[in-house]
Amino acid sequence: MNAEPRPPPARPEAQGWLTRFAMSPRFHRLAARMPGLRGLVRREGAELFRVISGFVQSQALVALVEARVLHFLASGPMTTEEMSRRVAVPEAPLEVLLRAGAALKLVARDRKGLWVLAPRGAAFLAVPGLEPMVRHHHVLYRDLSDPLAFFRGQTETELARFWPYVFGPLAREDAGLAARYSRLMAESQVLVAEDTLRLVNLSRRRHLLDVGGGTGAFLAEVGRTCRGLKLALFDMPAVLAAVPAGLRDAVTLHPGDFRADPLPIGADTISLVRVLYDHPDATVAALLAKVRAALPPGGMILVSEPMSGGARPDPATDIHGAGFRDIQQRPGDRPFVTSVVSAVRR
Repeated sequence: MNAEPRPPPARPEAQGWLTRFAMSPRFHRLAARMPGLRGLVRREGAELFRVISGFVQSQALVALVEARVLHFLASGPMTTEEMSRRVAVPEAPLEVLLRAGAALKLVARDRKGLWVLAPRGAAFLAVPGLEPMVRHHHVLYRDLSDPLAFFRGQTETELARFWPYVFGPLAREDAGLAARYSRLMAESQVLVAEDTLRLVNLSRRRHLLDVGGGTGAFLAEVGRTCRGLKLALFDMPAVLAAVPAGLRDAVTLHPGDFRADPLPIGADTISLVRVLYDHPDATVAALLAKVRAALPPGGMILVSEPMSGGARPDPATDIHGAGFRDIQQRPGDRPFVTSVVSAVRR
């Protein structure tokens, strides 16, 4: 068996000046004693510890969610003993878990020593889709049991089986798999839909086709706010099978795979809500070309997804290269939820 290759020796002289200082144990000892640098060293140390302990924090969050601790505290303060009876966890380890929740600022102890729901914990409960997303972490954790093998592409991931939009053939084989994914997306898209419709005006549009829209969470919100707009949904057959019965009367369903099939024509607006960032550049370019082919001249493309800006990929650049004009970028109030880019077909 071949030995792992050794990394080359450290060469501080090849680094920037700040990195050279950071590589020096002597500088760390000196900076820890200097009043001007002591605070910086402590903050950097705390940030390093946060990075190292991040996995533990996320596991504590999963445990809090699975035990429904935040829900129980939403009904009022509790002692550790009372919470222990509710969640069926012994008091000693539960105390550790609750303290971890306090470190995450999800729960807190009041002056009487009772556990209470903290404002951050209340906000967590109020944001649709967060709990299902956290419960979904188990899949990723199992896939990352050997992180290096994962990034080397040496593992067949469970996430790949769960992600029918990215690994489409499995969705056609397993309707239950597609339904699980679609429920997760539907619950997490409530805020996305609300923020998107605050950023874009669809009042002059007559026919909206939502591509890759799952079970229609975005279109359901559009239907509530844009009366008279004709609605259509394009997604895989197994996904469309889970569209709620009440929505089927209001939305025209078009089964298909946007990576293999052309998009239906007839809509003057096509939306891609949290679709592009799930796919590689080649898939995005091909999809944008299909959107342009399906739209009439003057038809609008609407892209809504989290956007970081700066040095990160810019969806507006992709859209311009795909043959669209009048590109407008609308940063959301919560860019981590969504922002919007719209454009018109040339």
